[in-house]
Amino acid sequence: MKRLLIALFCILSLPVFAQEPTPTIEEATDSEAFSPGEMILHHIGDAHEWHFATIGDEAEHGTHITIPLPIIAYQPNKGLSVFSSSHLAEGKVYNGLKLEHEHLEAEDGGKVYDFSITKNVASLLLSAALLLGVFFTVASGYKKNHGGAPKGVQSFFEVLIVFIRDEVGKKAIGPKYERYMPYLLTIFFFIWFNNMLGLMPGAANLTGNIAVTMTLALMTLGITLFSSNKNYWAHIFATPGVPKALLPIMIPVELIGVIVKPFSLMVRLFANITAGHIVILSFISLIFIFKSVLISPVSLAFGLFINVLELLVAILQAYIFTLLTAMYIGGAVEEHHDADLQMGGGDGASQAHAHGH
Repeated sequence: MKRLLIALFCILSLPVFAQEPTPTIEEATDSEAFSPGEMILHHIGDAHEWHFATIGDEAEHGTHITIPLPIIAYQPNKGLSVFSSSHLAEGKVYNGLKLEHEHLEAEDGGKVYDFSITKNVASLLLSAALLLGVFFTVASGYKKNHGGAPKGVQSFFEVLIVFIRDEVGKKAIGPKYERYMPYLLTIFFFIWFNNMLGLMPGAANLTGNIAVTMTLALMTLGITLFSSNKNYWAHIFATPGVPKALLPIMIPVELIGVIVKPFSLMVRLFANITAGHIVILSFISLIFIFKSVLISPVSLAFGLFINVLELLVAILQAYIFTLLTAMYIGGAVEEHHDADLQMGGGDGASQAHAHGH
């Protein structure tokens, strides 16, 4: 398994040297007017190629270290097309297709369905392989050291797993927490790993992609609704302690709250991760805006400070997303007797409803 992961990482990390005019800091610096907004949007956005760096003088056509990614497009009049994104570099047209601001378009204006492996998709596959490798290793360690003290990677991740189980799952969900632990552990480590990978040079901004955070939020919404019991829906359609005359007002409010909860999950993760990248790139941009060496130490110092702070934000956002997910599930599966046990369902549900309102 370890050898397979190493081979996969090497294949994905194999740089391809090509003469492709990718907007970079160096290119923007050599131009008459440096556009920090354009540079920042390029670095936090998705792309059909994976650009790492530029070697040499950009003005003299420096060499770009780039991994071309597969273009997979379907056109109703031409069928399926699969080719390398290097064919579309420098504004080229290939097989009737072209890239306009990273949007795949047909030269004749026809409809195009883009199923390409973009930078974010490639990063998703890489992080999935990394997660599988890590936790297969942890599972193997538990089998070998059954009943013994954890060793190596197992000892590091056991602390986090136990923390999510005891401090999140049990307290927020209650007696039924075990059936939801696989999902809670998956989203925690998926978000944390991708937040950390996003801080590496040349990495993709996966958790800063609204489509990714929306998918995670919709999964939480689906699990919450399918796990809900009659008490959950009774609280929505017949809120305890509310006069019947106010139910026409309270019912829409409660239903809106059901949708607002996953919406807040989606926006919170997306905004916090994207904001961190923007702030770091903004500090670096100051060097090229002022065109002064004197500003460099200050700009780099603040950029480094924010980057280190993002290490804390990476695990904090994963924890918050997981905790709120557990609270929403706890509110959906809460039974009357859970409050008497003083476990998750009672406390977690009340916190979840309070948060929703």
